[in-house]
Amino acid sequence: MPDIIATFTQRGDLAHLALLLWALSASALAWFALREVAAASRRFDEFVRELARFNDTFGGR
Repeated sequence: MPDIIATFTQRGDLAHLALLLWALSASALAWFALREVAAASRRFDEFVRELARFNDTFGGR
């Protein structure tokens, strides 16, 4: 990574380096958010399944 930064700074392409860093950080943030949404969806699905099982067991027969 330091070699890439040195190349960009020697050529004066700091704007391109900033854009690359922004794109990498935005992609990492999006990946993290999608991972958390998927985990929340799994937890909610487990909750609904447990609730359905509870209702089947104690469902006012």
